[in-house]
Amino acid sequence: MSSTPAQRRYNRDVLQFSAAYAVLLFAAIWLFRHHIAVGPLALFAALLPALPIIGIFAAIGRYIVAERDEYQRMLVIRQTLVASGLALTIATAWGFMESFGVARHVDAYWIAVVWFAGLGLGACVNRVLERRV
Repeated sequence: MSSTPAQRRYNRDVLQFSAAYAVLLFAAIWLFRHHIAVGPLALFAALLPALPIIGIFAAIGRYIVAERDEYQRMLVIRQTLVASGLALTIATAWGFMESFGVARHVDAYWIAVVWFAGLGLGACVNRVLERRV
């Protein structure tokens, strides 16, 4: 199956942001391990790995807007809705459990990890639903 121009741009952007994430995460870890990140630099270094993740979110939004194939756009929207529902459900439930002392604290960046896992689940949902048609 051939990809659309919007899909090719999206794939390129996600690969570039993913590579940037790996580099910036290792840079931030290195800066903190060697006690270089202090003061304002610590805040900047801590935010570095978040920037490419935010870029991936933006790339998904740009892809949805740029995709001219309505069927492909619908599949991606369904996939992101599954991911969003999963991440928000888990974050909400976990937040209440943590507030009432029945669950341990989990760092907030795991919400994005769950959301990305939800994209995979959303792709599976798409496959199952589209086979029934």
